[in-house]
Amino acid sequence: MSTVPYGLRAKRRRAAPRAKRAKQALRTLGFLSPWLIGLTVFFLYPLLSTVYFSFMKYDGFTAPTWVGLKNWAYVLQDNPFFWPALRNTLWLMVVMVSLRVVFGLGVGLLITKIKTGAGFFRTLFFLPFLAPPVAATMSFVFLLNPGTGPVNTLLDTIGIEGPQWFNDPSWSKPSLTILALWCVGDLMVIFMAALLDVPKEQYEAADLDGANAWHRFRYVTLPNISPIVLFSVVCGVIATMQYYTEPLVAAKVASGVIGGSGQQFEPGYPEKSTLTVPQVIYNLGFQRFDTGAACVVALVLFVLAMAFTALLMRRRSGFLSAED
Repeated sequence: MSTVPYGLRAKRRRAAPRAKRAKQALRTLGFLSPWLIGLTVFFLYPLLSTVYFSFMKYDGFTAPTWVGLKNWAYVLQDNPFFWPALRNTLWLMVVMVSLRVVFGLGVGLLITKIKTGAGFFRTLFFLPFLAPPVAATMSFVFLLNPGTGPVNTLLDTIGIEGPQWFNDPSWSKPSLTILALWCVGDLMVIFMAALLDVPKEQYEAADLDGANAWHRFRYVTLPNISPIVLFSVVCGVIATMQYYTEPLVAAKVASGVIGGSGQQFEPGYPEKSTLTVPQVIYNLGFQRFDTGAACVVALVLFVLAMAFTALLMRRRSGFLSAED
């Protein structure tokens, strides 16, 4: 017979599950620690630092000083580049992302229907995506040169006056969109994988019901690949919010400023039509050393990206509910 008092034995029985739960919690935290460290170091700390410096006057060299909402007032009211850059970014996000998704889906549908030579066309459409952004942009600017470019030369031979492309404010963003459509190979591959995964039994059932090509796409293909469409749109929105290299290189080459020191360059040439929000962040933070104002623009960009992503996710949930 045990000599341990009954009250002590009951206390030990109650303590055992708590110790087991604590051990399990520590084990779980151990497995989660790489993710938690990454989240803290690469997301939470930079985000909180950006919020902090948005209220500070800081040039990266001297100690930051509190200025309150002056950085916000400067960016939203006095900075001549912020609002044109935001309008351009939103235009590219709506037009360029939509066209890339539609074009990538169309190319994927076309190649999946080809019986012979599908591998050749798949490679042909995917190779431009592998081109370095700077080289691809410079090539497009030279191809679309309004005076000596082969595109306008070909248009002249058939009696059509070609546009000014990257030298015209009304054509510069469509020109960037054409460049983005040329590099649509990544979306093509993603959509091809999704299209090949659609159950063939559903197509056969639709054929038995007398569905035409549009009905098969609308009621069979699209519902099955809707998660991939959402993924492509969200990734496209995030990438457009970070759109920097192509418009900057296109503006520099089209304006004649392609290198050398001491050359003056107007951001967003022509007439701020290729200016994007990341260019404003770079200009404020690394050219003017106004870290506080750059943090304000970065926070606006972050909020916009989160808002558009949440809106897309909510609309997709509503669409699936309506389908059910």
